[in-house]
Amino acid sequence: MTSSIENRAEYATESTTRTATASPASPANPASPARRPGPGSLILLASIVVSFLAASSAPTPLYATYAAQWHFSPITTTIVFGIYAIAVLLSLLIAGRLSDHIGRRPVLLAALALQIAAAIVLATAGGVGTLLLGRVLQGIATGGAIGALGAAMLDVDRGRGTLANAAAPGIGTGLGALLSGWLVQYAPAPTHLVYLVLIAVFVVQGVAVVRMPETVSRKPGARAALRPELAVPSGLRGPALAAAPILFAVWALAGFYGSLGPALARHLSGSSSTVVAGLGLFLLAVTGSLSALVLDRTPPRRVMVLGIVVLAVSAVATLVAISSGSTLGFFGSTLIAGLGFGAGFQGGIRTVVLRAAPHERSGVLSVLYIICYLGMAVPSVVAGVLVVHGGGLIDTARGYTVFILLLSAAALAGLSVTDGSERIDKTAS
Repeated sequence: MTSSIENRAEYATESTTRTATASPASPANPASPARRPGPGSLILLASIVVSFLAASSAPTPLYATYAAQWHFSPITTTIVFGIYAIAVLLSLLIAGRLSDHIGRRPVLLAALALQIAAAIVLATAGGVGTLLLGRVLQGIATGGAIGALGAAMLDVDRGRGTLANAAAPGIGTGLGALLSGWLVQYAPAPTHLVYLVLIAVFVVQGVAVVRMPETVSRKPGARAALRPELAVPSGLRGPALAAAPILFAVWALAGFYGSLGPALARHLSGSSSTVVAGLGLFLLAVTGSLSALVLDRTPPRRVMVLGIVVLAVSAVATLVAISSGSTLGFFGSTLIAGLGFGAGFQGGIRTVVLRAAPHERSGVLSVLYIICYLGMAVPSVVAGVLVVHGGGLIDTARGYTVFILLLSAAALAGLSVTDGSERIDKTAS
């Protein structure tokens, strides 16, 4: 009982310290803007993360419709998925640190403008070429903004901002897949309406960003920041090495549900519904976000270990469900996988970002998201090729699930040999 009280007191003291050090008006950051962002800014920033990730998953239920209209093979779907991920990665490498120099608002406004352009292209797409262009624009916008958004949320409130960083991507990914599937299934103009809704959301958010106070002061070096660089400050390399394997693993899991999940759900259920197709990704993402909320006060290293263990359990459960052809088993294992995704992602993010200085945050988050998107993109693209030129959907899904199991083992091994576990826990919990 005494230990519990002491832990709560330590957490309360630590939270107060974080909030004070993160305050844009604090003495440690004297060059910050005069207007202090309030809770509304945090809500706005989190909503932009949700809308950007929703936009990235919105085309997923439409791929079958596009394939029927434009007569392309599953390998083309893989290319469309892969080119988005490549665009995100390149944008993260080139523009990931830019907001640390020119401010968060200019980067966010440019990204929102690109998202509007992407939605217009996708809403009017008449073939594979325009579909690819729209996905490239989405990838550039998301990659350029995701680090700035995460850093800005930390600028506003370090404690709540860290939680929002862990929860918002999953909420956006899940809602985008499910709402898009619902609109495709039940609303008119299925290849247009979802993008028109997104355009309206982006316009409203752009107006709000114009009115939002800047959260960080400008500093020289913007041109140098555009040179691609995959590095973290020396003091953060240990925590980053501890977090990297689990971040890669959980986003490889997200790639499984984004690439093979819709086809698996249709195959196992015997349904052609786009809502059913998007249900797996929705369950994974939303369960992950809920687990991030529940585990917010648990030390991040412990959360990462929990995420790895649950990830391995979910992989075994998914293998059993696929082998037995069980729809209920597949969606049940998805709920377990969501817990592992949320725990692993939140633990990895918290391990690193709470130690980053304000003018390091965007760059550090960009490096972490590069690891995440590599984990999502590379296995998914390979899986898409194997579905067409390998053993087909079921054998590829089994192989992918075994790969997730091996990644979980590698992540646990990497975490066990990473030095400085106690230091990470005490500073980042």
